[in-house]
Amino acid sequence: MDPIESITIQKDSTFAMMLEAQRRGWQLFYMQQQDLFVEAGLVSAQMKQITVDENPKNWFEVIDEVTLPLHHLDCTLMRKDPPFDMEYIYTTYLLELAEKQGTLIVNRPDSIRSANEKLFTALFPDCSPETLVSRDMQRIKDFHDQHQHIVVKPLDGMGGEMIFQIRQGDTNRNVILEAITNKGQRTIMAQRFLPEYIEGDKRILLIDGEPFPYALARIPSAGEGRANLAAGASYKGVELTPRDKEICQRVAPTLKKMGLLFVGLDVIGDYLTEINVTSPTCIRELDTLYSANIAGLLIDAIEDKLK
Repeated sequence: MDPIESITIQKDSTFAMMLEAQRRGWQLFYMQQQDLFVEAGLVSAQMKQITVDENPKNWFEVIDEVTLPLHHLDCTLMRKDPPFDMEYIYTTYLLELAEKQGTLIVNRPDSIRSANEKLFTALFPDCSPETLVSRDMQRIKDFHDQHQHIVVKPLDGMGGEMIFQIRQGDTNRNVILEAITNKGQRTIMAQRFLPEYIEGDKRILLIDGEPFPYALARIPSAGEGRANLAAGASYKGVELTPRDKEICQRVAPTLKKMGLLFVGLDVIGDYLTEINVTSPTCIRELDTLYSANIAGLLIDAIEDKLK
């Protein structure tokens, strides 16, 4: 995961997972990417054994520091946030090797590597809005001319970073496309703008293909074009609609086949816009709204895999 001393425990889904695992008597070992290494073909890591506490001033304590092969652990959760850079890819290689040596990795590392969170939606065009993935600026302009109001975003961003709306007649179109594609050197995604976003960009959490029955609808703040909590959005809980459930049923078999145990779908209106597989969030907000224990559902699924 990312540095544990930097998290906000009231919002951190990884912390919720750690609390639940500890409640069940699991030992917790904390690692960052730089702690992993391979020697003589064996994947090991320098780990800190920790305890966690629902205390905003002192939420973890290191009780030991050890170096162990990863296969000595029953399960390793990969919860490192993007950027999805080469170091991230190298980490998935190491975790894939550790998986072969006997530890369960959640989510499966080769599938994290394969399932770009934006581009993954292309597997489900019947669930998604009209979409173009390209770095050809003229092709993107043609797509804009066709749909008149579009959203463009990089394939490796998170938290609403570098997401732009381009409206019909926007005099900034060229400069936006030059910047986001690095003058045609970077592939991006363009989607037809969905005005329903003002009602909320819904985050739906799936555990081994089964959706939690409520979504977190993230509502953009006044004057803001992005419905991301990191961009200042508010939120409310909403019950899944029949269309939401249809989308979940459509993608679930692929997620299960790929070993993507914990996934966050982003849905605007009736359309799937992203499939988050690296470090999906919103557990704590949904737990608070519905007196739920979503991390408990995940740990149940992990325990089933370990039987």
